[in-house]
Parts: sequence; structure tokens; C-alpha cells
Amino acid sequence: MTLSLQEYVRRDATELARLVRHGEVTAMELLELAEAQLARLNPSLNAVNRPMLVEAHARIQQPLAGPLAGVPILIKDAIQDYAGLPTSNGSRAFCHITPKRHATFVQRLLDAGAVIIGKSNTPELALKGVTAPKAFGVTRNPWNLSRTSGGSSGGSAAAVSAGIVPMAGANDGGGSIRIPAACCGLFGLRPSRGRVPPGPAVGEIWDGASSDHVLTRSVRDSALALDVLSGPEHGDPFVIAPPAGSFVDMAAREPKRLRIAFSVASPLDSDVHPEAAEAVHEAARLLNALGHDVMEDRPDYDGLSLARCYLQMYFGQVAATLADAREAGAGTADFELETLLLEALGKASSAGAYVRSHRRWNGFARALGEFHRRYDLFLTPTIAFPPVEHAAAVMPAPQRTVLTLLLNTGLLGIMARLGLMEGALATLSRQNLTLVPFTQLANLTGAPAMSVPLHWTADGLPLGVQFIAAFGNEALLLQLASQLECARPWMQRLPALALPQ
Repeated sequence: MTLSLQEYVRRDATELARLVRHGEVTAMELLELAEAQLARLNPSLNAVNRPMLVEAHARIQQPLAGPLAGVPILIKDAIQDYAGLPTSNGSRAFCHITPKRHATFVQRLLDAGAVIIGKSNTPELALKGVTAPKAFGVTRNPWNLSRTSGGSSGGSAAAVSAGIVPMAGANDGGGSIRIPAACCGLFGLRPSRGRVPPGPAVGEIWDGASSDHVLTRSVRDSALALDVLSGPEHGDPFVIAPPAGSFVDMAAREPKRLRIAFSVASPLDSDVHPEAAEAVHEAARLLNALGHDVMEDRPDYDGLSLARCYLQMYFGQVAATLADAREAGAGTADFELETLLLEALGKASSAGAYVRSHRRWNGFARALGEFHRRYDLFLTPTIAFPPVEHAAAVMPAPQRTVLTLLLNTGLLGIMARLGLMEGALATLSRQNLTLVPFTQLANLTGAPAMSVPLHWTADGLPLGVQFIAAFGNEALLLQLASQLECARPWMQRLPALALPQ
């Protein structure tokens, strides 16, 4: 058969791999279709910051075998090292640092036969819920080019949503799989801590708060990727119990009657847009219709305390990363202003304060564990507002001018060490969390969570809902997601620009 570009866009990775396996299309044909879609849409989306077409063409000259054989995919330009090519982490500071070996994530995709066609755009150091790094520019949402595709896996989300590839690598240290999934109408599963190893260059990301996986349009693709990617490596700090079977097989099973609690209240006591609340209520009605027991409730934890602990880790990790980068030759001019502000606050905090904050993570995990004794799942908005316009995520010019002056004169570091900047920077960071207050609970507790594309706003923007399961229970999330996908299909709901005219 000859696959048209429109037919390519409408198929998921599972189906494309089947077509290759049965000889109905070739890996070359799929690569040419992905190239065509990339050339057509990337100039407007800016989803891919490093095409790897030379590598991809060399790859398909080799024998390909495995469950993803011949399928074009992207990897994220953060953590997911490809030997011989820089991993920029969205920053000029890392563009000259070239890893000598593939990350386990990348190697397992290659071992499964995938054809990597490029790296996806990400904010500097994958720090934001929007993707607009100074080094590579703004990534735009295929549903509305004036809106964000989310972050930090915003390039991957835009590319999958637009049909450039059916699957793209992502990672999630504070919502960076789920947020862009919610913004771009995709399915996004954040696995449990330790399910997918991030090594070998690193043992854990952000004290174990971050997990790697993929963004997809279909649930079965996410399950297939988890089968390919999961399982420990020698030396991993976290080794999670293996699943009872294949995630693909478990995802295909009907879930039992579930007890599901929901809440639309922000854990920061901040505003939640009516559309985000309606997305949850709409999902609750659907769950009831499917026979599940749904009631309003939420875990007993202090949301503001969790946000403070998250930010303490966030600031400290930025300071440590910039110290490593400076040691490798990076200079202050290589980093964005916001990144330098976070570094200043991280350097101002003591080791003791960091450890005390990290110890509090246990309390959040115990509270969520107690909650899961009563309920199978916790349903919330994924994000508190529909995808914002790009200008809304830009620091106001007067604030930027003042902070740049403080930074250039050295006063910023002095003020941070004296505690004079902590309030201002914490307020700035908390404002960022106000848009995404629901996702960090899963990160600090290590629990699996997913964003499911069940809702579109009145003006046609996707707005996903989040489900959090007990630690290690990705199978339950996948089962429910498959049931929801059958009841309210979303895969063929595509942004208009994805389909060639």
C-alpha cells in the first residue's frame, strides 16, 4: 500500500509499526512522510530544535527489529542523551557538551527499532511550564499558534499533536509530561519513580522527582513505550517492583469498578479557571456513567508546604546545575535571567535547610498513601487555566530591568544571601506554580499520574484532566485511560494545521 501524508498523521505508532512489520509500508516511506510533515510545520511551530535526518537515513539502512521498528520519533533535548550530539537542555551553556554514549532511554528506543528524527525544543534546563528558550525560540501550540504548547516537554507535545511523529520523548519533574499533554490534546503518563531509568549519566533527576516517558495520542502507544522503556539498570538508585505482565496487555483489560475522588480546588488556594473546573466535572459525570463511584474529596496535605518544598528543591537543583556548567566553561551570559535568579536563591539556601525540606516529602507520600487506602484514583485539573498566550509567560520589562541591574552589579547575590530576595523570587516562582498547582504532588511522592484529553474549551483549546494513582500502579491508570478513550475517543481529533489540504 501507499500511505498518504494524511493517513500517516492519523495513525499511531502501534499501527505504523504493524504496517512495517507486515511489509505494507517501509521504514523509508515513514521517514519521508515524517520529513514532509516536519518541513511543512516546523517553521511555524518550532517544535524540533535539532533535526537528525542524516542520522535517521543512516539508521534505516540498517536492519530494524522490535515493537517500534521503522516508527519515526523524537527525543527531548534534555536528559535523553544521543551519543555524538550535544544535549542542550534548552541552553546555550550546554550546546558544546557532547555525550559519549546514549542514555538508557534512547538506547532502549533504538533497540526497539525506532527511528529518531530529531530533538524537541525545551525551556532552559527544562525549568518552565512553557517552552520559549532564548537559545532556540518559542514553541507554538498547533491548536492555536498564539498559545503555549506547555512545558517543559512542549516541543515534543507540539510535534505529536501536529502529526510530525506519533510519539516523542518527554520527562516530568513538576508536570512536564502532563502539562504539555493537557495543552496539546495528548495522552501523557508520568511513570512512578524508578520505573524508567534516566542513566547512565545520572542516577536520579531532581532527587527522584523527575520521570522519563513519552507523549502520545493513543493510550496503547504509551503502554507500548512503557514496555520498551521500563526496567532497572545496574546501579540505579531506585528499583521498583516489576509489573505483573505487559503494560500493553494490562491496558487492554477492563478496569474494575473504581473509587475515584475528585477536587477542583487549587492546593495553593489560588484561582482555577471555570473551564478547568468544568473539565473535571465533565470527567466525573463520564466516570459515573461508566459505573465508577465518584465523590468529592482530596488528600490531607498542606499544598503551600508542598509548594515550598518543591521550590526549595527547584532552586537548589538549578544552583547545582549551573555550578557544573560553569566548571565546564559556561559563563553568566550563557544563561537566561530567570535561570540566574533561581541560581541566586538556590545558592543562598543552606544545606541544612535543603535537607529539612527534603525530609518533608515523606509526609506528603504518607498522606497520599493514606488517601489511596480509601480511593483508587485522585482526579483534578491538569492545569488551572487553558493554554496561555505567549506574552503572558514573559517577565514584565520593568521587573526585568531592575533584576538585570541587581545581577550585573553583584547586588543580587548579596541580597539573596541576606534573605532580602527570597520573598520576591519565591513570589515570582509561586506565580508560575499558580498556573500549574496540581502536578507537583505526584513528583514529590513518586506516584504515577496521567493527563487525559477529555475536554476542549469553548474556543477550541485542549484542556486535559489529571489522575493520580498509588505508587507503582501505572496499569490501573492505563486501564482507565483505555476505557475513557473508548467512551470519548480523542485520537482523531486533530488541529486543523496537522492535516494537509
